[in-house]
Amino acid sequence: MNDAMSLGVHRLWKDRFMQVLDPLPGTRLLDVAGGTGDIAFRFINWIKEKELQQKKASPGAEFRLNPLETDDSESAPDLEFPSAEDYLYSEQREDTTGTDDRKDSKVIICDINQSMLEVGKERAKKLGLEDDVVWVTGNAEELPFPDNSVDAYTIAFGIRNVTHIEKVLCEAYRVLTPGGRFLCLEFSQVSNPLLSSVYDLYSFQVIPVLGELIASDWKSYQYLVESIRKFPNQEEFAEMIREAGFRMVSYENLTSGVAAIHSGFKI
Repeated sequence: MNDAMSLGVHRLWKDRFMQVLDPLPGTRLLDVAGGTGDIAFRFINWIKEKELQQKKASPGAEFRLNPLETDDSESAPDLEFPSAEDYLYSEQREDTTGTDDRKDSKVIICDINQSMLEVGKERAKKLGLEDDVVWVTGNAEELPFPDNSVDAYTIAFGIRNVTHIEKVLCEAYRVLTPGGRFLCLEFSQVSNPLLSSVYDLYSFQVIPVLGELIASDWKSYQYLVESIRKFPNQEEFAEMIREAGFRMVSYENLTSGVAAIHSGFKI
């Protein structure tokens, strides 16, 4: 359905999202509302490619986890993921530690929807990535993780659906290490008046129809269109991120603002 609705462009947006994050080996990623694995799987493949480049360029070279980290920065707790006592809902979590050589690189998917996590697990098995991901059922507004425990926090097309955006942003700030990065991909507002009119016509007249034809679900896709219009615009959302404590906040429009990537650092 995502391919039909966006004509496949959502894949390019997610690829760009990972390019902006540009994670390095050793990065601990928390992907929230990412049950199907789209972002996490891109992260794993990105890390593998980085490691190959590292080995070719300079065997034994070390990478910093993020561009703001200094030698005297507060370090993250030496967590061993997964560990049952580290998480709430541990009885619903699949215990997978991985046996590859990615050292301390971790990827945790946290989603409140258990059904989406099951979809992601099946996809991971088909891709041979089932041992690379920790799956956690949890609420973005009350994350079951310690303070200062991950280096990167991503959320793609999920924050628009939460009840309290401010709480989600504060939780993201809490679990990130000093120097850690928050990155959000979300539908946004088209600024060009002409394009905006065309986009509105497509959104309200075409997307619900596609939802009915492909997924037999008019209401969900009608809600999607309406929720996009209610979500804060780029500048408003950037200000919310700043108010949560993040610095160096910026955003990048994709497809003239149909979607946007917002970025912020915990300093």
